[in-house]
Amino acid sequence: MHTNPTHSSLVAVGDSFTEGMSDLLTDGTYRGWADLLAARMAAGTPGFRYANLAVRGKLIQQIVDEQVDVAAAMEPDVITLVGGLNDTLRPKCDMGRVRALLEEAVERLAPSCKQLVLMRSPGRRGPVLERFRPRMEELFACVDELADRHDAIVVDLYGAPSLGDPRLWDVDRLHLTAEGHRRVAEAVWQTLGYEPEDTEWRTPMPTTLPPGWVMRRAADVRFARQYLLPWIGRRLTGRSSGDGLPPKRPELLPYEL
Repeated sequence: MHTNPTHSSLVAVGDSFTEGMSDLLTDGTYRGWADLLAARMAAGTPGFRYANLAVRGKLIQQIVDEQVDVAAAMEPDVITLVGGLNDTLRPKCDMGRVRALLEEAVERLAPSCKQLVLMRSPGRRGPVLERFRPRMEELFACVDELADRHDAIVVDLYGAPSLGDPRLWDVDRLHLTAEGHRRVAEAVWQTLGYEPEDTEWRTPMPTTLPPGWVMRRAADVRFARQYLLPWIGRRLTGRSSGDGLPPKRPELLPYEL
């Protein structure tokens, strides 16, 4: 049952998924599901405030060190926390440490807000997902356990058939398209208890003919050159795509529509 709750503030914590890549606007900035959600919440609540502390490339340790205490100090009505997935994609990943850090984040955030929102992140169908699926599912099991323990709610994007569709993912194969972010915003909106605006967000897109072999190979080459090789280079040198970047929206301020 949807009760159309009223929330007066939202703080988003996380990495590139929450920053909004690859929902690119004409001015070169990213929008993303958190901005879309804030806009919808603000439309029905005068004076609604929003902060987005997310920075692309952040690992769970960095999220805990740089974002968690800042978000907790704001004491908003709603905090969303999505983190740990970047860790699972690293060749050497200590899942015990990831789980412990996620637990630390939840224990510090849950008492500081009226509603903590956690997520089972979406996964693009393909070989990358299959390779890292065991780690991802271990992470999501931890998310479910922490939610039960701390009265958080979980948005299950991983179990949504629509969000595995490669057509909802950008050419970098790591980030959702604008339509993917729209569906995530709808998912969070409904999980918070608001009246659905799109009851079919989980429904897969209509089937279309797949691209031919030549187009697929060309896409693979472009992906490797523009995204995979730079990503490997950053891993080998210990750099991150978010190095030196500030939080997207660091202060909890009124959200202007």
